[in-house]
Amino acid sequence: MRAAIVDQPGSIRVGEVPDPTPGERDVVIKVGACGICGTDLHIADGHFPPTPYPIVPGHEFAGEIVEIGKNVPGGWQVGDRVAVDPSLFCGYCDPCRAGHGNLCENWGATGDTVDGAFAEYVKVPASTCYRLPDHLSWQEGALVEPVSCAVHGVRRIGVEAGEHFLVVGAGTMGLVMQMLLQRAGARVTVVDRNASRLPRAKDLGAHAVATDVSELDGERFDAAADCTGAAPAIEAAFDALRRGGRLLVFGVAPAEARVALSPFRIYNDEITVVGSMAVLHSYGAALDLVASGAIDTKALLTDALPLERFPDALDLMRSGAGLKVQVLPGATDA
Repeated sequence: MRAAIVDQPGSIRVGEVPDPTPGERDVVIKVGACGICGTDLHIADGHFPPTPYPIVPGHEFAGEIVEIGKNVPGGWQVGDRVAVDPSLFCGYCDPCRAGHGNLCENWGATGDTVDGAFAEYVKVPASTCYRLPDHLSWQEGALVEPVSCAVHGVRRIGVEAGEHFLVVGAGTMGLVMQMLLQRAGARVTVVDRNASRLPRAKDLGAHAVATDVSELDGERFDAAADCTGAAPAIEAAFDALRRGGRLLVFGVAPAEARVALSPFRIYNDEITVVGSMAVLHSYGAALDLVASGAIDTKALLTDALPLERFPDALDLMRSGAGLKVQVLPGATDA
């Protein structure tokens, strides 16, 4: 089959790889759509330490079951439409046993540590599949994974009706975070240095938008979520908090990145700083939100390219010109 392959950091191609074969309790999925996110860029550049090489990336995906392994529970059948949680938790380590599988000592994820869905077909454990309602397209189904990350992030930071929230970053994750926070009753201000993204945030109901926190006239916020992973953005979000505020570090940063935060202020102002790692018991909720229309998928989906143009899709994501860039393995150039 055809697949996108990262042979080593910086070396990306589309070529032939063996067709996947389902193991016990696995299914093989014909990929309908797979989205690109910041983690995929880190994998392509060698900045995501858990990733082995070579690898077929791709962890935001939906498709159709075409083959079923032995002893697969759940009543799955060939032809079933599914969205897939890429999480691969061992189930045996202390974090897993404590209910924190996303912190698994043997953490893995389809497309991050084992071959993923920038391919015609992908093998996954049947336990990670969720039935995709017929009214959702493959592209909408592929959005469930990023929404599930944001659902977990909102649960980590907490939100109360009437709170003033700052969201830094108006990419896909920032806009999903904005929608979830507003749905919970928060007033949301969105900042992104890419001014072309701000009108979309405004259309989605942002109270205010700006290209820099310094443009907000010294406003202080109950809580802030950084969705960029950029150290200066994290620092600016921290500085914009009022006493007793909360900061969510949500964006993926390189492992070697460091931020400068005032420990005195964390102590004296009782600032809470929390992280949010991927997906945890949030995928089903995210699928329900997407299926119900609570997430405006049309506002997020901007670009779809065929598999053969995977390097171009990465470049488009990197440029910031699009929003949610997806690969459609079954598509061809017009």
